Amino acid sequence: MQTSRARLRRPLLLAAGAGATVAALAAGTVTSAFAATVFSDTFSDGDAAGWSKSGGTWAVADGAFSQSSTASELARQFAGQTSWTDYQVQARVRPTGFGSSSALVGLAARASSSTKMYRLALLGSGRAELQAVNGSQITSLGSATVGAATGTWYTLRIEASGSTIRGYVNGTQIGGGSNSLVGAGRIGLVTAYAAGSFDDVSVDSSVSTPTTPPTSTPPGSATPTPTGTTPPPASWPTPTASVKVDATIPVSGTFDGGMRRYYGIGDGGQSESQDPMFELAAGATLRNVIIGAPAGDGVHCEGDCTLLNVWWEDVGEDAATFRGGTTYTVDGGGARSASDKVFQHNGPGTVHIRNFRVESSGKLYRACGNCSTSYQRHVVMDNVTATGTKVLAGINTNWGDTARFSRITILNDPNRSTRICVKYQGVPKGSEPKEIGAGADGVNCLYSASDITYR
Repeated sequence: MQTSRARLRRPLLLAAGAGATVAALAAGTVTSAFAATVFSDTFSDGDAAGWSKSGGTWAVADGAFSQSSTASELARQFAGQTSWTDYQVQARVRPTGFGSSSALVGLAARASSSTKMYRLALLGSGRAELQAVNGSQITSLGSATVGAATGTWYTLRIEASGSTIRGYVNGTQIGGGSNSLVGAGRIGLVTAYAAGSFDDVSVDSSVSTPTTPPTSTPPGSATPTPTGTTPPPASWPTPTASVKVDATIPVSGTFDGGMRRYYGIGDGGQSESQDPMFELAAGATLRNVIIGAPAGDGVHCEGDCTLLNVWWEDVGEDAATFRGGTTYTVDGGGARSASDKVFQHNGPGTVHIRNFRVESSGKLYRACGNCSTSYQRHVVMDNVTATGTKVLAGINTNWGDTARFSRITILNDPNRSTRICVKYQGVPKGSEPKEIGAGADGVNCLYSASDITYR
């Protein structure tokens, strides 16, 4: 695959009053260690160089690429190479106006012409649909109701591998199947009788072979979403600089840390009253960050969030807490030295953990068992490597929680003492949850022996 010019967002400034001291700043483009990224554009430089227009009224403003006319029958912007074959393209997409229930705002892959492509569309009817588009002939490869509310950001991803095409909205697969309409082509941003904004577009040449989902899927759970074929890196990244932080850094949109180490909040202990290092607003993305010690209560996600290539050198209270929203994604990176847990899930919905490394920790994931509000919670783990970790997931079966596992590698555990899935009885706030079992059961803890590898 030929590489296009990558343009990553400049790191956001720290919040006023943060008192940050930057030891050094690294120059140049930062590439995630866990993915073969061949194209990236966040539009933070104020232009749309590299994109070619076909219809519509387009402009770059406020760090996004927007099409403003709901009267345009079909508006498109294309980028990349016509020779691209197997890849995944992802972007944040925000509908801002629908002219009708059939109007759409979406993402395209393998566009061999302006009218022939695979398209993942958010429709004015509130549904998302994965489509094979050949002029006026449109074949649906699956759909789901997602809301598609105007003013809301959605993360769309299309994976194309051979004749297999899959579409995801906020990390959950909404369609997919075998289709041979087009084997190669560019990426695209598309609207039809709708206005919308696009941001954080990336293309990754690493696409895995699809896995066969289980025959029975509990309500509210999600099918694992493999996105890489190699384990997480064996070595930890070297920081490009160190940043002393004295107050929580609020993040909306995307914060790219350029692989700097951020440290300085809290005392490194287990107190839950510590402030977080980063607080992510709904729809925010934190990427290319190394979190040192002390780091207070780590990262707080106040809504749907994405953590890309984030590393925790020494987890204090928690690495990240998922508090609001319905879909949270941890892709790449790693965490070590969590005496209790790495990821705490307090809100509803599903946490996706993939391409991740965990070392010397208590639990990688825990669904809160005694929060003030009891939700049904789910976790999907894929391509995770664990060393010296007691439990991968703790869930509350009385609330219908589920944990799914695929491509899990356990290192240096000859006695196989690492527990994959531990079940608890969730209780009201103020009480302590009781452990009631462990192991695969086909209902709440979902995995087979072939999903776990010991080395």
